[in-house]
Amino acid sequence: MGQGRGQAMRKAKAGRRSTIYDIAEAAGISASTVSLVMNGSWERYRIHADTAGRVLKAAEAVGYNANQRARGLRLQRSSLAGMIIPHYRNRFFAGLAETFEARARERGLCPIVVSTQRDDATERQVTETLIAQAVECLIFAGVNRPDPLNQLCIDAGIACVNLDLPGAAAPSVVTDNRGGSTELTLRLIDMVAERGGDPAQIQFVGGRRGEFATDERMIGFEAAFAARQVAFHPESILPCGYQPSAAQEVFARLADHAPPGIFVNSITALEGLARLVAAGRWPASTVLGCFDWDPFAYAMPLPVIMMRQDVEELIRHCFAVFDGPGVPPGSRIVVPPRDAAAHRPPGAELA
Repeated sequence: MGQGRGQAMRKAKAGRRSTIYDIAEAAGISASTVSLVMNGSWERYRIHADTAGRVLKAAEAVGYNANQRARGLRLQRSSLAGMIIPHYRNRFFAGLAETFEARARERGLCPIVVSTQRDDATERQVTETLIAQAVECLIFAGVNRPDPLNQLCIDAGIACVNLDLPGAAAPSVVTDNRGGSTELTLRLIDMVAERGGDPAQIQFVGGRRGEFATDERMIGFEAAFAARQVAFHPESILPCGYQPSAAQEVFARLADHAPPGIFVNSITALEGLARLVAAGRWPASTVLGCFDWDPFAYAMPLPVIMMRQDVEELIRHCFAVFDGPGVPPGSRIVVPPRDAAAHRPPGAELA
């Protein structure tokens, strides 16, 4: 009897497209469970991995080929996940994009990442386009004014999260910029002192005053001086932006009397100093502390310590907001950065 039903099922499929009901019959599982597995949300509903495996094997056995557009219409979902970033020029944003793509695919979603160069008009245009494509969730990373974009998502009924720079209209996931900056500056002060330099002469270069991340790092920078009872000079903070060319101009002005230590606020600002070092216009005695991470910075002939933002945890928390119960707008989830190891170039006396 069972064999005859199986033969009839195979004959019926010979002239039509297989459906989730064929998979359900082949796997001995309900059609609703099959649907959750095939649309990638089985983990969210605590379906066992073995069950998901049975469904996928059954789908292959019956020759099921999901029609993505029809599936989206039937389930009222697009299976698209969006993310806006400023650019791909440093490992932080590139790492966020790569991790976002991996986590989205784990959920059966197709990731769409767009760089907008921190241009307000472009950010809005891209947001409107992604909303028109019915993305299921949208992450705004490094957007200066996220609130208007959040409101577009709210009006369209699309879940959104702000990443890196917070807003008031949606939940935000941010790095502990203040705590990380304090920790990095404390190490910088100690290393400068151990090398016989004056920590009071340490400079802060890069970033933009009035921007959340930079403001928090400046507060942490000053707090470290107080913690070590070192004189702090407000004029030592030089927020020149993130462009390497702008940072290079600042470093060029400092070159004749190079400070014993510099807090560099982003890896792109560090590029400006790297150009001077490569041209032989900067002494090898300065200790660098960079609130960003790139292994190529260790090729510089200067002592370098870096603070790596935890892109994996940042993205994990973003999806936890999407997956979990409602998180209040304006709330902030703060993720500690990772303290990267210090680099000692040959001959450098770095603790």
